[in-house]
Amino acid sequence: MEQRKTVIVINGSGGVGKDTLCEFAARHYRTKNVSSITPIKEIASLCGWRGEKNDKARKFLADLKSLTVAYNDFPTRWIVEEYKRFLEGDEELMFVHIREGAEISKFVKATEGKAKTLLIRGGKRFRRNKTGYGNSADDDVEKYRYDYVFYNDHPLERTEAIFVSFLEKILNKNDNP
Repeated sequence: MEQRKTVIVINGSGGVGKDTLCEFAARHYRTKNVSSITPIKEIASLCGWRGEKNDKARKFLADLKSLTVAYNDFPTRWIVEEYKRFLEGDEELMFVHIREGAEISKFVKATEGKAKTLLIRGGKRFRRNKTGYGNSADDDVEKYRYDYVFYNDHPLERTEAIFVSFLEKILNKNDNP
């Protein structure tokens, strides 16, 4: 029997719990978790970036990614290669972190529409007074039309069970082999 594979592009504003949710999922599924910004961070480190997550660093990464997209579509090519490795591997669930709507659309098209999109919205536990980061990658997260939205507004001790139940619904709708 062929293994069932599910790809979910996960997005949300900074600090809404995307990484924590992916960690919860990994406790229940063989999971691959990748980000289109990963190769950009490698380039950025050569320029002196040291992993900071402040607004200046976020803008630098977003601008650097935009340059590589314009030059040769490097982030999409890189993430598509990760997707191909996922299809050949033994993982059953792949989370792909992509911020920009146009980049999400390119990736979904590259998967022939098999990738589903998921927006994470934060609740009371998350900072709500931040209205902008000063770069379109972070500031325009809500402008894409997602297949699913998860409201991460539950007490942390209950969130894992709620998110896994939410994922089950996505996986049950998934008709990918």
